[in-house]
Formats: sequence, C-alpha cells, structure tokens
Amino acid sequence: MPRVTVYSTPNCPYCRMVKAFLDKHGVDYMAIDVGTDREQAKKMVELSGQYGVPVTTVDDEIIVGFDAQRLNELFGSAKEGDIYDVLIVGAGPAGLTAGVYCSRKMLNTILISENIGGQALESWAIENYMGYRMVTGEDLMHKFEEQVRGEHIHLELDRVQSLKKEGDLFVAETATGATYFAKTVILTQGKRPRKLGVEGEERYMGRGLSVCSTCDGPLFRDKVVAVVGGGNSALQTAIEMSKIAKEVHLIVRSTVKADAAYVKRYEEQKNIITYLHHAVASLHGNAILNGITIKDRESGKETTLTLDGVFAEVGWIPNTDFLEGVLRLNDQKEIEIDINCHTNVPGIFAAGDVTTIKTKQIITAAGEGAKAALEAYEYLTR
Repeated sequence: MPRVTVYSTPNCPYCRMVKAFLDKHGVDYMAIDVGTDREQAKKMVELSGQYGVPVTTVDDEIIVGFDAQRLNELFGSAKEGDIYDVLIVGAGPAGLTAGVYCSRKMLNTILISENIGGQALESWAIENYMGYRMVTGEDLMHKFEEQVRGEHIHLELDRVQSLKKEGDLFVAETATGATYFAKTVILTQGKRPRKLGVEGEERYMGRGLSVCSTCDGPLFRDKVVAVVGGGNSALQTAIEMSKIAKEVHLIVRSTVKADAAYVKRYEEQKNIITYLHHAVASLHGNAILNGITIKDRESGKETTLTLDGVFAEVGWIPNTDFLEGVLRLNDQKEIEIDINCHTNVPGIFAAGDVTTIKTKQIITAAGEGAKAALEAYEYLTR
C-alpha cells in the first residue's frame, strides 16, 4: 500500500470527505491537523505551495483539495450496470433529504456527489434551522449524513458530467468514467462559489486566495486578511476571521446587505476595516499572494493593501453546466421547476438552490428535497 498523509483542519468539510473516502476504501493514512500544528502547516506549504486544505500526499504525489476523480483512480472501483429507481445528483440538504424519503418508500436509490453537505458545509454558524439554537454547517450536515448512512442508499463520491435519456432510462456518466442507469432523476447539486473576476485569480487559488473560510481560516491565525463581499456569507466570514486573524479588511462592492443579526455582530468587532463601494482591481505576489489593489467605484481612487490572504464571498453559480440542452434553465442557469419540483422533462425532478425557487435556505432546500422524492415516487408508481 502507498504511504498516504492527509493535511487538514478541524472544521474543513472537504478534509472530512477525503478521510471518509479513504476509510470507505480501506486505505491507511496519517492525519495531520495543520490548524493547530504550525510546523506541520509550514511543511504542507513547502510540499504543495498551498495555503488551503485538504492536501493529500500519496507517496510522492500531491493531491490538492477533495479531488474525487483522482482518488477514485487511485483507490476506487466503479460499480456499473444496475438499474436504479432514482438517481440523486448532489448531497446537500436537498439531496440528502430526498435520499431518506426515497429509501423510506423502498426505492432502489443511488446518490452521486463530490461531497456530502454541499454549500451548507461552509457555514460557520446556522441559527435559523429548527431544533438548534446554533449549529455549524459541518455539524448539521454530519447529522444529515448519519441519517442517510442508516438507510439503504448506494452512495458514490463522484461527479456527474453528463445526463441523457436512452429509451425509458436516464443515463449518467461521471468524471471517473462510470455509467449509471435510472428510471428517474432528482437534481440537487446546488451551486459553486463565484470568482472575483480578477486577472491572475487562478494563479493564487489556494496560495492566499480562498473560497472556503471554514477550511482555510485557521491557517491565517494572527495574519492580515481581506474578505470580499457584503452579504450574509461575507459578514459571517469577516466576523469569524476577526477572532482568528490580526486584522480583517472587508471589501464591499456597494453597501452591506446582510441580516440585522450579522450587521450587529460585525459592528461590534474592532479589528474589521470596511471599504464600501470598492472592488478588487488586482492581486499581487509571486508564488504566494501578498497584497491586493482595491478601487473606489465612485472616485476611481486606488488603494493597495498588504495582506496574507483573501476570502472571496461574492455569490454562487448553479452547477448546471452538464444540463445545457437537456433541461430548461433560466437566465441565471438555474433549473426551472414548477411548485412540485417537476422540470420540463418528465421523470427529472430538481430541488434546492440549483432551482428557480426564490428562497435559498437550508430549511427550504430540505423541504424541496422531500417534495421531489415524493413526486418521483408518484411518477414511478404511475
């Protein structure tokens, strides 16, 4: 067996997914917490050039992030040929809830997702989910996952790359080359972080630029960071990072547009410096990001900030690239559905943030997942 080491932080959901994958396939590995061990964090950066987790080493190979495709190539084994009653794409609140409802209806169900938890994993604190006064996104999704694993559901950590219909069956092909057949499909794959749209952005991703503060935040203890955005996610990230970092610069394109509860806490933090009506104009650094230039959108004045990290919280993009020409999408590339989660293609249902529903909340995504599962069951019984 190869020598496998996983560098991670305690609150990183994608780190947990790497470990879960390795555990599932019986791979022995050493886990190192770089959120508390600064020497090991330094070693990880030297090995990978990354200020982001997870980083996994397999002998001399370095794998950055939760790379489902590469991990499957190394340790997985695709299972093909079975015909499922329901194929669920995505394992966020909507997908996991749909899975439980399908299982309880005794439907032969497969759930395919790159991660378990979806966007909810990246929430520092959730205070509006019934039954909890406050819970982290990771802890809440762990509860969802525990319930799913107690059901008879086939779970594959993979990414669906195409979906088509052949006769009476839907056919899904994945990033690892596997093919799955199902009588119905429930799409719940959510959204991915929107990029800043600044030149050189890809160069610094994981090298000072991050889209997952719960994952990478601990690596910036006592450092200077910026958070870009003005909504709930941005304020929540700024608040949490103000407890970790020495100083936080909040870059807001227009004005702060967040819930009053977040605004109140944000205003109480003494080490958050706010720049309203500003946008990131450029990123600076060599191998590692060490500064940004921001531009006042009203006066045109530019200001250069020296810092150690930037967290982008500027919105989300639907994961619907593989559905172009398959389903009807709106101008935001969200899946158009009716009140009962039906798409324009009979047998394909959709739920959660990837759809056109107005409210993008964990609790509504879970409810929509339940509706989609019940509609799929009714479709199959007809």
